[in-house]
Amino acid sequence: QVQLAESGGGLVQAGENLTLSCVASGGTFNTVAMSWYRQVLGKERDLVAAATSVGFTTYDDSVKGRFFIVRDDNKNQVFLQMSNLQTDDTGVYYCNLDALLPGQGHKDFWGQGTQVTVSA
Repeated sequence: QVQLAESGGGLVQAGENLTLSCVASGGTFNTVAMSWYRQVLGKERDLVAAATSVGFTTYDDSVKGRFFIVRDDNKNQVFLQMSNLQTDDTGVYYCNLDALLPGQGHKDFWGQGTQVTVSA
């Protein structure tokens, strides 16, 4: 069974930086895309950044120029480099893996989430 493990969240002040990490392990799969989502209490989980296996990346407008998604396909890892963090960046960040599993097709996997809190 594929599992995702996230790390790197924490409490920072506005203007500071954080890097989130996510590693996928277990099972046999081909990565289609790895992404980061953010969820604020009482709201939906929204896409922050995504990176596909062919090198395409996309970002939410609110983080463009401040956040960068980086993949290490050799290690099945994805990072979210976050700079100049703002209070609106606060939330639980979830790693997502869109993978192709032999004989099963597309499957979505989620990490447990890591809290990022930005204080003013």
